Amino acid sequence: MRYLILILILFLTGCTVSVDGDSYRNIEPKFDLEKFFEGNVKAWGIVQNRRGKLVQRFEVDIIGEVNEGELTLDETFTYQVGEGVEKRIWKILPEAGGAYGGTASDIEGNAEGQVFGNAMFWGYEMDLPVDDTTYRVQFDDWIWAFDDKTIVNRSYIKKFGITMAEVTIFMQKQ
Repeated sequence: MRYLILILILFLTGCTVSVDGDSYRNIEPKFDLEKFFEGNVKAWGIVQNRRGKLVQRFEVDIIGEVNEGELTLDETFTYQVGEGVEKRIWKILPEAGGAYGGTASDIEGNAEGQVFGNAMFWGYEMDLPVDDTTYRVQFDDWIWAFDDKTIVNRSYIKKFGITMAEVTIFMQKQ
């Protein structure tokens, strides 16, 4: 029985992804959330299930506006494979020490983020519809700046701490 439990623990910990934000603190260019997203941004992304199968391919048009310190991201999604949310509007505010908090209508509670040099962590919970069921999942987003016009976002969609799907999005300031 002990061996079965040990194997189960090893299997479950092997299904998680851990990124150390502190390892990015001194890497350039520094990621500036407001500067990058103010204006028009175009994004292209895919979602893969835990077996690596492509389940969504999409584009996103993002219009960002900073007003009195609040960043609003108006996102419009178009799907070539699969289906999903068509519109999301984020409201994001800076907090102390490079932290951020945000909300969107389809996000449960508040999203929390932290900038680490050229990287940013963004975490939140969402009720995610899949076929005829809805699952409450955790999104752990990691965003890395390539330069002042290009970023990549890698999202890990988790249920019970296990990565169930991964999202890869490339974004370019227009």
